[in-house]
Amino acid sequence: MPIKPGGRPWTVKEQMIEDPVSGLSFQFETVEDGTSRLRVYGDLSLGNREFVFDRDGEEAGSGTALTGLCRATWIK
Repeated sequence: MPIKPGGRPWTVKEQMIEDPVSGLSFQFETVEDGTSRLRVYGDLSLGNREFVFDRDGEEAGSGTALTGLCRATWIK
C-alpha cells in the first residue's frame, strides 16, 4: 500500500484490545530490534494475521500469524 502523502507518525502503546462486537483481538507490540507488530486474532476465514512495521513505521511485511492468541504476562 502506498504511504499517505505528508503522512505523519503516530504512537501506539503496546497493548491488547479485545473487541466483543467483532470477536477480534488486536495485539500491538514492539520487538527488541525496533520493529513493531500488529497481530489480529479471531474467527478469520484465512487465519490470524500479523503486520510488521519497520523503525520508520512503514509496512515491512504481513502474513498469517503462526501462533495462537498470546496473552502477555502483564495481562491479569
